[in-house]
Amino acid sequence: MPKQQVSTALIGTPNGHFSQATVTEARGRLLFISGMTARKADGTIAGVGDIEAQTRQVCDNIKNAVEAAGGTMDDICRVDVYVRNIEHFDKIHKVRREYFKSPPPASTMVEVTKMVSPDYLIEINAIAVLH
Repeated sequence: MPKQQVSTALIGTPNGHFSQATVTEARGRLLFISGMTARKADGTIAGVGDIEAQTRQVCDNIKNAVEAAGGTMDDICRVDVYVRNIEHFDKIHKVRREYFKSPPPASTMVEVTKMVSPDYLIEINAIAVLH
């Protein structure tokens, strides 16, 4: 059973690209992807000062991790998003739509004051169920 979106009128409609909840069969392998930042494979930081470029690099890093484990972005059921400026919400979700097809994963986004590097604007971790 692939991931399915769970919705109820008893909860407000998401205002970004995420599901209220997702459900999938528990058979398979669970993949826990650590917090991904805008660090590229060569160690440099992509898009310093540019939230869309950093979000794209973060999503590319997540995509590379899930594919290395034998999965796809469609297998990701949950993400946690940490941002330096919550006002970037719409720009972040614009990029997320490029990477996460419907149904999108369940998601939490919070603003934080500091990250490992002052140049990081966003960090995302993910959980996937690989079938």
